[in-house]
Amino acid sequence: MSNLPAHKIKLGLTTATIWKNEGSYSVDITRSYKTGDGDWKNSSGFFHSDLLNIAKCAERAEIWISRQLSTQQ
Repeated sequence: MSNLPAHKIKLGLTTATIWKNEGSYSVDITRSYKTGDGDWKNSSGFFHSDLLNIAKCAERAEIWISRQLSTQQ
């Protein structure tokens, strides 16, 4: 297993990171935010305003994974 993600999908501050794990895939969805010190961090907690981007990232991740799996057959 590689330490690098197979693919990333970013919409606004929301990112879906796709990982390949022994022939299957998993997805982490995070939201980026800036701290008071100006550092960028990631969170798995979301606001109401993030939900549409989460849904779109999840849909695009599903499409990307489906395409990968269909080319492996």
